[in-house]
Amino acid sequence: YDARGVAAHIGALRRFIKVGAVDLLVAELGLYAVRPDLEGLGIPHLMRVMYPVLQELDVPFGFGTVRHALRQHIARLLGRPGLATIVSGVRVRSTLREVHLDTPPTRIEDVLIVVLPIGRSMSDWPTGTIIDRNGPEL
Repeated sequence: YDARGVAAHIGALRRFIKVGAVDLLVAELGLYAVRPDLEGLGIPHLMRVMYPVLQELDVPFGFGTVRHALRQHIARLLGRPGLATIVSGVRVRSTLREVHLDTPPTRIEDVLIVVLPIGRSMSDWPTGTIIDRNGPEL
């Protein structure tokens, strides 16, 4: 927030996901946006500001997803090495918010995973080819 209003925002949801066969507590990050006049500055700063908040949530990892088309963009925006790792080759299953009789209640997406080591090192992130959100996308 600055003199011109909201500069950026990001949502965090403390939840358990399943990575392969491992239940894992994470802070799922999503709903992020940066005001147009601050594009190119916002996400690295936003992630640095969020890091202490994620530590207060006492989670081992921050977790988010992005489309493959945004790989270079998100890699550049994450800034310094070690802040986050982009993981590919993993599909994510989510519950749909609205369930209809003619469609399945879940969807599986091929997206990039963004992992922020908070309380543990990246080497502790479990291996697996599918992540189950155990609920809807944030």
